[in-house]
Formats: sequence, C-alpha cells, structure tokens
Amino acid sequence: MNYKLLGMTLLTATLLHPDGEAQKINYPTTKKIDHVDDYHGTKVADPYRWLEDDRSDETAAWVKAENEVTFGYLGKIPFKQKIFDDLEKAYNYPKFSAPRKKGDYFYFYKNDGLQNQSVLYRQKGLNGTPEVVLDPNQLSADGTTRLTVFSLSKNGNYAVCGFSQGGSDWQEYQVMDMKTLRMLSDKVEWVKVSGAAWQGDGFYYSRYPKPEGSALAAKNENHQVFYHKVGTAQSSDKLIYEDPTNPQRFHTVSTTEDEQYASLYLSDRGKGLDGNGLWVMKRGEAKFTPIKEEITDFSYSIVENIDGGFLIETNENAPNGKVMKYITKTQDWQPFLPEKAEPLLSAGTAGGKLFAEYSKDVTSRVYVYDMQGKMQNEVKLPGLGSAGGFGGEQDDKFVFYTYTSFNYPPTIFRYDIASEKSSIFREPEVSFKPEDYETKQVFYPSKDGTKIPAFIVYKKGLKMDGKNPTVLYGYGGFNISLPPSFSPTRIPFLDQGGIFVQANLRGGSEYGETWHEQGMKLNKQNVFDDFIAAAEYLVKEKYTSPDYLAVQGGSNGGLLVGAVVNQRPELFKVALPAVGVMDMLRFHKFTIGWNWIADYGSSDNADEFAYQYKYSPLHNIKEGGKYPATLITTADHDDRVVPAHSFKYAATLQEKAGASSTNPLLIRIDTNSGHGASNTKKALETTADLYAFVFKNMGLVWK
Repeated sequence: MNYKLLGMTLLTATLLHPDGEAQKINYPTTKKIDHVDDYHGTKVADPYRWLEDDRSDETAAWVKAENEVTFGYLGKIPFKQKIFDDLEKAYNYPKFSAPRKKGDYFYFYKNDGLQNQSVLYRQKGLNGTPEVVLDPNQLSADGTTRLTVFSLSKNGNYAVCGFSQGGSDWQEYQVMDMKTLRMLSDKVEWVKVSGAAWQGDGFYYSRYPKPEGSALAAKNENHQVFYHKVGTAQSSDKLIYEDPTNPQRFHTVSTTEDEQYASLYLSDRGKGLDGNGLWVMKRGEAKFTPIKEEITDFSYSIVENIDGGFLIETNENAPNGKVMKYITKTQDWQPFLPEKAEPLLSAGTAGGKLFAEYSKDVTSRVYVYDMQGKMQNEVKLPGLGSAGGFGGEQDDKFVFYTYTSFNYPPTIFRYDIASEKSSIFREPEVSFKPEDYETKQVFYPSKDGTKIPAFIVYKKGLKMDGKNPTVLYGYGGFNISLPPSFSPTRIPFLDQGGIFVQANLRGGSEYGETWHEQGMKLNKQNVFDDFIAAAEYLVKEKYTSPDYLAVQGGSNGGLLVGAVVNQRPELFKVALPAVGVMDMLRFHKFTIGWNWIADYGSSDNADEFAYQYKYSPLHNIKEGGKYPATLITTADHDDRVVPAHSFKYAATLQEKAGASSTNPLLIRIDTNSGHGASNTKKALETTADLYAFVFKNMGLVWK
C-alpha cells in the first residue's frame, strides 16, 4: 500500500477515561459513498466499499490518518515503554525447535532471544558443531522476510526453501545445494497453499496464476499443481493437475517417504464441503487414480504406504477420527485404529511404529502402536499439556517431541523407541518459576447447557475480588483446537495481577467433528453464546468484573470479538479484535476467502445470508451504542483476511458510536506485516500496545 500523505478532515469526540483524564479523540471523517447491494431482496448499504481498494491514494490517506490518531493516543500512555521493556526481557532467551534427522545431519531452528527470525542450523550427529544453513535476518533490512518452507530431498542433497515477504501468504521457492549451502538459480513464484513434495530430482508444488489487480486482495482461483526439476526455469515446469471448471478448489500433493507414491488432495470448501478427495499416482505412472474420487464432508489423509496399500487417517463415519488400512488391489478398507471416545489429533510413523496423538479434555495423550495396529504403550507426558512432533523415518531409533503448557515452557524430549522411555533433550533457559503460577481447567455451562472447557491462569495468591484485569481469549472455528501453550509475553501480565483465560468454544476440534459442527454455518451463534457465557462465569466467580474484563481474538477470533461486543457491549471494558472477518457478506470475494464458506456458509445462499446478516460484526454496530474501549489491529500485507474487513468495521464503529461512546474506538494498522506479526520486534510492539491500551482503559497502572 502507498502511504503518502493526503489531506483528511477530522471528527472530534471528547472521551472521559477511567482515571478521570479528559482526552479529545480526533477520528478521521471517513467519506461515505452511495452503494447498496441487494441480497435476496434485502437492501444492504456499503458506504465504505471504497476502503476495499488497497492500492488507492484515498485508502492510503485514511490509513495514515487513523494511525496518527491511534499511535498518538498510545504514545501518551506513560507506562507503555515499561511494558515493552518487560515483554522484551521476558522474551529474551534462546528458543529451539525439535531436531529433524536427514542423513548424517540433524536440522533445527534457533532464535538467540530477540532475533526477528529464527535461524536454521544443522550439525553432524547430536554432539556435532552447529553450522548456519540459512539466516532469514540477512534477507531484508527490517527482518520481515520469513523462511516458510524447508523441505529436504530424500538423499539430502537439495532443499526447497520457501520465502514470504512482509507477512504475505505468497511464497517464492528457491533451491539450496546442501553441499555448498548456496542457492541455485531456480526460482518458483506465486506459490500459495502448498508444500514441496520431493520425488526424484524435482518436487511437486501448488501455485496460482499471477493475480490480476492487487496481489494482496484479488480473488485467487485455479489452483494448479506443477512438477519442478532442479536446475530448470519455472517456465519449463510440468503441469500435473488443474481443474479450471472448479476454480475454487485447492489441489495439493504430498509424497510417501520412499517417494514411490504421490498423493493428490482435492478440496472444495468454496462449495461448502468440509472434506477432500484423495488420488494417488505410483512413481513412473502417468496419471492419478482415485482412492476417494468424490469430495464430501469427510477427510482422508495418507499416513504411510504399507505392503499392498496405505494407512489412511479419516473421519468417515467417525467424527472423532480413525485410521483405516486401504488395500489397493481389492479397494477394500480394513480397520487399523478404531474410533475412540477422544478425538484423534494426528497419526504418524517413525522407527517402524505408529504414533497417535489424542485429545482428552483439550490435553494430549500419545500412544505407540505396532504396524499391525496393536497398542504397545502410552508415552508418559510431564503433565496436562500439549505435545507435538513424533514424526520421523522408518529406520529411526528415536524421535523428538515438544511438550508445553501454560506454566511449562516448550521443552524438547527424546523418546527412545526400543526402551519406550522419554528423556529431556533440551529445556529452555528461561527465568521463570512454574510453581509461582496457577493453571486450572473449569467447565462452565453455555446458554443451551453445554459444558464448555476453559483454562484459567494467574499468579498464586491472587485475591479473587472481581477487580483483576482479565483477558478472555477465544477462537471457535475451522476445526481448530486451542490446547495449553506457553507464552513468555503473558508472564509480565500475570505478574501485574492479571488473569488469562482461554475458552475452548464450539467450532473447534476439542471434541471432534461433532464439536466443530455445533459451531459452524447455521450454528455459529453457539460460539458467541459460549464466549459470552465464559465472561458471565468469570464475573459470577469473582475472577473479574465487566470493568476489568478484556476480550481478545484473532482472524475467526476477531469475528468472535466483533460479534459478542455487538450483542453484549456492557459485559466488557476492552475489546481487542485482531485481523478479523468483519464483513460476513463479502469475505468470499477476496484472495482465498471462498475457502471459508465450508465453515461460515455464503451470502449467495438465501438462508445462510439471513443468518450471517444477524451476527456480521460490520452490519450490527448500533447507532449511538456505548461500546467497550476498542483497539482493532490489522496489517497492510494481510492477504488472508484482507485489512478492508477491519477498515470498514473501524469506520462504521467510529461513525455510529464515536460520539456516543465514552471509550476510544481505534484501529492500529501495521506495515510490512500480515496475518500475524512478521517478526519478533513487531510482535513485541503490538503486544505492548495492547497491554497498555487495556491497562489505560481499566484505570490501572503497569508498575
């Protein structure tokens, strides 16, 4: 976006803050146009449609004017720098990823503490000397170029390196010679929703045609699969698969460990289908053959190829998931891991074993099976938290996994397959005492009586008198679970007497596909009811009160925040919607937004439109409403949930409630960032601004 300064008039509103200080908020007076859409006979005005043009000078001027107001407000908070310093200190310790073995080398990422991007290293053996493979911090002056993909060839001689600029979802692939650690001349552009699947002397990848119009906002259609041979130009890549008659489908390819099979996954979420088709092609064959030709609401994913067939993870007639054995010759399906009462999160193989991770009340349980499906043992975890990893190759003798919880910093464990024992491989050097903090899980009733789990985290000894600054966080969508996790920047907030609450709302995967379906499409209001009920529970139990309660969420969680503050504005003191889907009638018009129709439905459908229109954050802002102090956050390079959602929402909120509200209604628009901060510095700056805004508007001081 072009940020050159253009003139803009201002609208003045006087706000009285909790500390008694009167401030004048000069909101930009946003131009309105006469634009009306007809949805199935219902006329819907869209006066800020022009803000959808991310390349216009008018939009650039509006962004600049809004940022001047917002950063002017934030800059006057006297303890904001203290917050940043505390966050920086808490974050400044070495962070490692679990190693991954390929040939003689172990590869891992490390961040020394405050580096904008983690650095990729390798070493020979577990006791070798680490050497830098790739340092993304050297690729851009502001540290916003990210390494998004690192995929090694089977022999380890080459690696695909994917790069993203400024937080965009667009990627460029390059190829590194792993003997010299230098890039070859290969460049593959316009990659999105893709991995890099090696087979022989090249790899499969997925891309879109070069977009017409804005690369950050134009609708992406006709996803194509290509095969790139190392050492050749992209123009020579072989087109493997496309389906222009169904332009809003995803087509992705993966390969088995032995590279004997390529698997093609087809999804059609733009038509509201939540599952995928699955096709396979044996090496040397010319075309894919279907295992599951028809795309339905069931999902299928190859875990491993075995003699005569495949192990496939699926939720077909098993909402909690299962693993089946598919026999290629007869096309028969045989049970391997039957469905359990707990949802199956993942299944993977290593060292001749299958590792299956399940979720019990949102915490991990990991079991080891032999290759006939017989359970051999459970991996004993340190406590109630979340574990991830366990992948590897068939000749591995051990695997690594990472365990974490709210008061347990990510710790890397080594699991020895023969002895069935875990040992700490690397634990973080962080000045943090877990015993000083309390984590408890509660189950509270939602509006319809459904029990909803939530985690509550605070410092031991905190008095529950209803006056504790509390951040309630949620997501509730897309079959995504919110398991326990550690955040170093949360600790300073807890040290200030804060409470962090993570609610596991319907729409996620916490209790399998049934839980997901209860929070999607025409059931979306359940998610908002679950979140509101969480706030009411916290107030009832005197953890906090409406004067000290902030509500936070990002992306689908930004939609969640926007919806609940429209429905129950008096319940919250502060609202923090980040990169939210705020215009439920037009989300499918931009980039890959059509992909969300499977979860949200579409305004093109009369019944789904009527339902969406009743909760869409943009369309339900009340004229003259009294809203919580609101800090909307978005970024110029967010090409997943385009910033126009937040732009139009902010303009409408300021127009309808700016004069009537006694609280600030602001938007913070980051640059060279996307759907989340593009580097460490930006993440810390944003978090400091959010905490400063929360404390300021609760009448508190960060000490």
